[in-house]
Amino acid sequence: MLLYQDLLTGDELLSDSYPYKELFNGCLWEVEGKWIVKGGVDIDIGANPSAEDGGEDEGVDDQAQKVVDIVDVFRLQEQPSYDKKQFVAWVKRYIKNLTAKLEGEQAAEFKKNVEAATKYLMSKLSDLQFFVGESMQDECATVFAYYKEGAADPTFLYFSHGLKEVKC
Repeated sequence: MLLYQDLLTGDELLSDSYPYKELFNGCLWEVEGKWIVKGGVDIDIGANPSAEDGGEDEGVDDQAQKVVDIVDVFRLQEQPSYDKKQFVAWVKRYIKNLTAKLEGEQAAEFKKNVEAATKYLMSKLSDLQFFVGESMQDECATVFAYYKEGAADPTFLYFSHGLKEVKC
């Protein structure tokens, strides 16, 4: 299994169990998330509650909750939305920090494609949700989520050059 960590913080953001589609010559990865139900497992132990003076619920607290798989598995933390000015400030700082970590051809490829990817994100800015890794550090990758037209499940966008592949 491959994990993808934030190159700047080491936070786990994705794994190869979630297939991705490359956008803008691989600068962005598009990954489909899914709403899932977590917890609240109903276990039938074969007892007959009515014969044992038990009530319908017996006070069991149902902990089932609906979560997005990628957010839950990688413990992503939702952030307040960015306005245009905040987004531009973040992306400039992120490009600077990330480019410093990239080498040679990878840095050149990133610089060549990041402008188009950034414009794409800007065009969706009002529809995006913003997530960061578990450490919630200031200088970290942001994972973007949005709902495609008519979709019930979110789509996530990652700057691929900001991900470090780690074999488990």
